[in-house]
Amino acid sequence: MKKIIVPVDFSEQSEYALKVAASLAKKHQSEILALHMLELNQAIISSSEGFHPEQTVFLLKMAEKKFNEFLNKPYLKDIKLTPIIKHFKVFSEVNEVAAQNGADLVVMGSHGSDGLKEIFVGSNAEKVVRNAEIPVLVIKEDIIDFKVDHFVFASDFKDEGLVAFHKAKAFADMLSATLDLVYINTPGDDFLSTKDAYERINHFLMKAGVGKEVKIYNDYTVENGILNFSMAHGADAIGIPTHGRKGLSHFFMGSIGEDITNHSKIPVVTFKI
Repeated sequence: MKKIIVPVDFSEQSEYALKVAASLAKKHQSEILALHMLELNQAIISSSEGFHPEQTVFLLKMAEKKFNEFLNKPYLKDIKLTPIIKHFKVFSEVNEVAAQNGADLVVMGSHGSDGLKEIFVGSNAEKVVRNAEIPVLVIKEDIIDFKVDHFVFASDFKDEGLVAFHKAKAFADMLSATLDLVYINTPGDDFLSTKDAYERINHFLMKAGVGKEVKIYNDYTVENGILNFSMAHGADAIGIPTHGRKGLSHFFMGSIGEDITNHSKIPVVTFKI
């Protein structure tokens, strides 16, 4: 892991993300790219009537000063840190920064479980997840020393999830974490018999070229199954696949991915299919 992007909006949550990124950077000798997206009004920038360019420069200088003060933290000492300011709040720019700098991971702060609309749907974290080509680690609490011993990755084990699976396995290997694979079996139209579930899982693992045990966990909903399984197995982080801009994957349609991110008390990592 060479470079880690941390979107910074000066909130408490973005500092949680910065601390986790610092912990990872120290362990893997990584560089942190602290990214602030400055929200300047387009009318202010483009107007030729009554507005002077010096005002734009002044606002940018003020943002740079605040940004540098925010990044002046003891836990960032001896870490290579590069501040980046983008002048528009366009979340697809995270991809551009990642591609230009060869970044491997985004660490993003989120507000916890205080209300679905405020936390994930329509939030900055959701926008970053939907646009990011690289894995996104969502942090909601202050973690002093980020360490993952047990990493749960949930999948429907259909072929479209192979790319996300390989990314999740690489993430677990990088952190020297035990990778626990789980298929959540629910009642209704998506229910599979044990025989059918293992046929799908074995086909998937053969195509993936790995020999891993997969646990089948029964629950009333996929999201409850993932959270309950993760809690029962002492997971330190949860991995889920996403389709990025096309929306959450078929396995995580609707509010499933959002519910997992909102209600999980532990970090969640998304991997684009």
